[in-house]
Amino acid sequence: MKNGLIIIVLAVLLGGVSTATAQNFPFQDTSLTVDERVEDLLSRLTLDEKLSMMEHRNPAIPSLGLPAYSWWNEALHGVGRNGLATVWPMPIALAATFSPASVHVMFQKVAREACEKYWQARHADTCLSLREPTDYTGMTFFTPNINIFRDPRWGRGMETYGEDPYLTAVMGQACVRGLQNQDLNISREGLVAAACLKHLAVHSGPEGLRHEFDAQVSQRDLWTTYLPAFEYIIHNSNVQQVMCGYNRLNGEPCCTNEHLLVDILRNKWRYDGLIVTDCWALNDCWERDTVIPRHKTHASAALTAGAAFGSEVDLECGSGLEALRTAVDSGYISEAKVNEHVRRILRTRMRTMMPLGKKDEAMKPHPALDDWLTPEEMAAMSLVLLKNENDLLPLHKGMTKIYLAGPNATDTLMPLGNYNGTPAHTVSIREGLSMLFPLVDNPYKADVIVYAGGLNPQLEGEELPVDMPGFYKGDRTRIELPDDQCKELKKLRRKHKPVVLLLCSGSAIALDKTAQGCKAIMACWYGGEDMGTAIAKTLAGEYDDFGRLPVTFYKSTAQLPDFSDYDMQGRTYRYMTEEPLYPFGYGLNYGKCHLEDVTYNAESMTVEGRIVTDRKSPAEYMSNIVQVYLAGDDPQDPLKQLVGIASDYGEYFSIHLDPFWLRRYNETTGEMELPKPGTPLHLLVGLSSNDKNFIELTFEYSEQSKHYE
Repeated sequence: MKNGLIIIVLAVLLGGVSTATAQNFPFQDTSLTVDERVEDLLSRLTLDEKLSMMEHRNPAIPSLGLPAYSWWNEALHGVGRNGLATVWPMPIALAATFSPASVHVMFQKVAREACEKYWQARHADTCLSLREPTDYTGMTFFTPNINIFRDPRWGRGMETYGEDPYLTAVMGQACVRGLQNQDLNISREGLVAAACLKHLAVHSGPEGLRHEFDAQVSQRDLWTTYLPAFEYIIHNSNVQQVMCGYNRLNGEPCCTNEHLLVDILRNKWRYDGLIVTDCWALNDCWERDTVIPRHKTHASAALTAGAAFGSEVDLECGSGLEALRTAVDSGYISEAKVNEHVRRILRTRMRTMMPLGKKDEAMKPHPALDDWLTPEEMAAMSLVLLKNENDLLPLHKGMTKIYLAGPNATDTLMPLGNYNGTPAHTVSIREGLSMLFPLVDNPYKADVIVYAGGLNPQLEGEELPVDMPGFYKGDRTRIELPDDQCKELKKLRRKHKPVVLLLCSGSAIALDKTAQGCKAIMACWYGGEDMGTAIAKTLAGEYDDFGRLPVTFYKSTAQLPDFSDYDMQGRTYRYMTEEPLYPFGYGLNYGKCHLEDVTYNAESMTVEGRIVTDRKSPAEYMSNIVQVYLAGDDPQDPLKQLVGIASDYGEYFSIHLDPFWLRRYNETTGEMELPKPGTPLHLLVGLSSNDKNFIELTFEYSEQSKHYE
């Protein structure tokens, strides 16, 4: 009985139920530390078995009771590509909530759902270890995407947390901590799942060139814009994986980039978790392809494997096992280096498969998870009210007659975004509105026209086969609202009825005068399975939980620098000198609010104050999102930089300033450095990045603030 129990323990830890002959190995003893067990298992693996673990599809090793396992799973905004699952709003919509606490809880729920699916699959197939590894079934997830959304034309920007390094970092950290469920204390060394920061680094299009693109960036932009979110999350979480991107960075492919992976990630940041390649990214280094332009930086697959695995890449998402074996046989990679990689692989795999007896602890009811936050509530929090002329909204529930038009009115795929699961049911905008309002079939019979416009994930996304006016390979070539929608809006406005424009998209949209002339405008993003319900209840005033823009809405494509230029000058609110259509951090509520009694507490490094509100809807809560910016003093610094937020519903707010975000780039040393003691710092406290009523605070930096180091 004892030996049989040990086999079950091992099977649970490593992903399935084994049919191996029962043996009592030390690595099967969960009373030992993970490191002790890893060393024992490592000593029992042959070289070929070790190499087989360095590809994302790990085959079974029956002699040791190790089942097959695939490292590739997705949880961008819910469990993806694995059957029925809850579909939450896309990350760009999550970013609009400005609420890391909500994102944390959401990803705890995602982890629990993933855990349940994982265990159900294993109970359903007790011979799983005899099968080939299956993608999208494990507990190691390639999420979150923390690239900076530097240009609204990038099709994958919907997967990110917007254009700002601070917002991206705190949202990404919330995702990691929630998904890994570190706060549930599953075991002394265990995690429910393994998150992955991607894509290191400087990765944001163009999609059509990503397999050959060389992102040329200055060291200043690298350290002040493209790397801070990675560095912050690595220092403030136990993130298990980092994924290197497809592109080159200053001439060298990211997955063979010594400066990026060795000098920065391993040595400077002291990251000791897994480094995994983007899927089949190593092929771009050596493969000669007449269809897909590639880097072609290495002469062969074996030399590429030697450059990647001979350095710091631990795991390839791809199919390069043969090249890896050749690289080892050719002496490009030592067995000592192989052991180093496999040691990290085993450590993460053991930690994330939940020790026997802890499944019930992970799945037991948690009031914070079970009683609060639904996809509908999260979608409502992500909506951004951009215009509400003469307080047209909220509408009178059950009384206001609505004529609904637009390409997204009945679309049930649009709300799901990409990298999504399959919901049991998706509420379209039409279905949602029909629950609360009478819908009419003639605009002349309506009190209000609601136009559901914008884009959809079949036009913008990851490397899509799209080549049509305004769109190419998943990116946009122009950011204006599509011409046919502008024409339709023009016709509808001639009906002399107030028009409410709902902008469904994964990015910013520029609006012409006709669209800007709508009486109310709301950014709705891709809001998940209950998007339609959230929109309807918000229009009816049941929610006043509006979010804020996580990206700048530009007036036109003409305001943007060249898409392929990664220089930050002129980009985003941090460096843009022209007036945008709507600034980063902007958003309205039905009610009004302003700040009073705002002060800086030097001892606790907090900005504190009071929010005075004037509510104008029946909603139970009204969102109040206070934003703190650090003003730039040097011409090369950002004009302003978000350094703190408060998204509470109470009357008083307190925002702690982390010294990490007060650092400046030193051109001489090439380092991010804290201000010298006594340096005056200027804060701007308000309700958007372009608040006309900013409250300005000045304080002197002191040594006590260096605690983060």
